[in-house]
Amino acid sequence: MPTPAVTLALIVSAALADGAGAHHAASWLVLLAIPIAAAVAFAAAGDFVEEKRSLPSALCPALVLMLLVLASAVRSNAVEGGRVPPLALSALAACVAVYGLQALAALVWPLPRPQAAARSSK
Repeated sequence: MPTPAVTLALIVSAALADGAGAHHAASWLVLLAIPIAAAVAFAAAGDFVEEKRSLPSALCPALVLMLLVLASAVRSNAVEGGRVPPLALSALAACVAVYGLQALAALVWPLPRPQAAARSSK
């Protein structure tokens, strides 16, 4: 099962490729990140249904997926050989920010472990 780290690595790689001027490679990296982000979002939704995740923790991967689709759509309508649309770059930056906020929230408000919750209820 893909993890958010794989999606984040592809997003950062796409941003770095854009910075280096390899916009075509960056477009492919964004396209590759979409199905992986979808798998992460579906797994997060399943974990939420099974009460293994909080609602904000389950919504973050879905938000990243929406931002990646937006970035890909904006890139696909860009002029070949032209500049990358600022909205596409902003969407990639927002993806990194969402994953950063999710990591910060996990550090500040960790979820209780299932074993600890089971022991405390006895």
